[in-house]
Amino acid sequence: MFRNVLGKTFRFLGYTVQYGCIAHCAFEYLGGIVVCSGPSMEPTIQNSDIVFSENLSRHFYCIRKGDIVIVKSPNDPKSNICKRVIGLEGDKVCTSNPSDFLKSHSYVPKGHVWLEGDNLRNSTDSRCYGPVPYGLIRGRICFKGINHGD
Repeated sequence: MFRNVLGKTFRFLGYTVQYGCIAHCAFEYLGGIVVCSGPSMEPTIQNSDIVFSENLSRHFYCIRKGDIVIVKSPNDPKSNICKRVIGLEGDKVCTSNPSDFLKSHSYVPKGHVWLEGDNLRNSTDSRCYGPVPYGLIRGRICFKGINHGD
C-alpha cells in the first residue's frame, strides 16, 4: 500500500517537473501573452491591450528598427516595459525630447538598442535612461489582440 502511494507520488512529481520544464521552455523561447499597461505606446497599444510576444527573434538577433519589443526595465528589473526600437547598434539617434529647441544626437553603442514609446510626450524611454542592452529584450510583439479595457 505504502509502496503504491509512494510510486504514484513520484510519478506525479516527475510529470510535474516535466511539464514545468516544457512550460518554461515555451515561455522562454517561443513567447507568451502580455497585458500592456500605461500610456507610453498610445495610440498603437492602449492601456490594457493584450498582445502576443514571440521570443525567437531576440535569440536569433532578428530585432529590427520599428519592432515593438518587451524589455526588462533598466530602472526596475522586476518589471517589463513595452517600447518601439528606434535605433540599433551604430545608428545615429535623436536623444532630445520633442519639445527641446536644440536637438542632440548620439550613436547607439555596440550591443545596445534605442527604445522610445510612440507617445513621445508621455513615455519614459531611452531619452531618459539611455541605450538599452540587447540582452534585456524579452520578446517582440507580433500580434495585438482585443483591447481588454473595452
